[in-house]
Amino acid sequence: MNSNRRKFIKIAGLAALGWSICPPLAGARTSRYKRIEEGLRAERWAMAIDTAKLTQEVMDRAIAACHELHNVPKIENDQNIKWIWVETFYNLIYDQSHPFLQERQLPVLTLCNHCDNPPCVRVCPTKATFSREDGIVLMDFHRCIGCRFCMAGCPYGARSFNYFDPKLFLNEDDMNRDFPARDMGVVEKCEFCAHLLDQGERPACVEAAEGALFFGDVRDPDSEVRQVLRERYSLVRKPKLGTEPQVYYLI
Repeated sequence: MNSNRRKFIKIAGLAALGWSICPPLAGARTSRYKRIEEGLRAERWAMAIDTAKLTQEVMDRAIAACHELHNVPKIENDQNIKWIWVETFYNLIYDQSHPFLQERQLPVLTLCNHCDNPPCVRVCPTKATFSREDGIVLMDFHRCIGCRFCMAGCPYGARSFNYFDPKLFLNEDDMNRDFPARDMGVVEKCEFCAHLLDQGERPACVEAAEGALFFGDVRDPDSEVRQVLRERYSLVRKPKLGTEPQVYYLI
C-alpha cells in the first residue's frame, strides 16, 4: 500500500469517526429542504416509468426540466454530469431477460432508484448521503469529501462526480438561484426533487413527461403510483441485490 493510499484511508477514517462522536452535528441536515404546511408528504415515495410512452421528445423534456432546475452542467470529453438520462431497456433489465431481448433497443429513462436498502448510504464515511424518513436518498454537498465510496457502492451508476467546477459550464444568467450549484470534487445525483415536494410541487421530470412518469406514496393503496402498479406488469433493476429500488418500469 503506497503512502497516498494510506493517507487517504486515514483521512476518511478520521472523518467517519468525527461524525460518529458528534451526534448533534451529524444530525444536522442541509437547509434547502424546508417543508411548508402545504408540502407533499408520503410514507414512502416511489416512481413508475411507462416505457410505452417514452418518446424521444418526452425524454428530452424530462431531462431538460430536471437539469435546468438543478443546475446540472453539460460537460463534454466523457465527464458529463447526469441526474436523469437515457439507456436501452436491455441494459437496465438484462439480468431478468432472455438473450433475444437484446434485440429490443428500446430507449428508456433511468435515474437514482432511491432504494429502501441503499448501499451508497452505508459506505459514505461522512454521512454526506443519507435516507430521509420518506425514503428519498439525499446529498449534503457541504459534507461530501469526494471519496467516491458512494459511487463504488451504487450498483446502478446513478451518481456523478464533479471533476471540474460545474459553474464554469453553466450560463450564470440561466442558473436557478433556488438550488445550489455544486463545487469541484463533489458527488451529485437525482433527489426526487425533494425540495419541490416540500413546497407542495411534484418532481420536475414528472410534470415535464406529461403522463409517462407516475409518482406517489407506494405505501398508500389509493395513490397514483400504487394504482398503476396494480394495473400494469412492472420490473425493477437488479432485484437480486436486495437494495429494494423504488423506481418501477411498466412494460
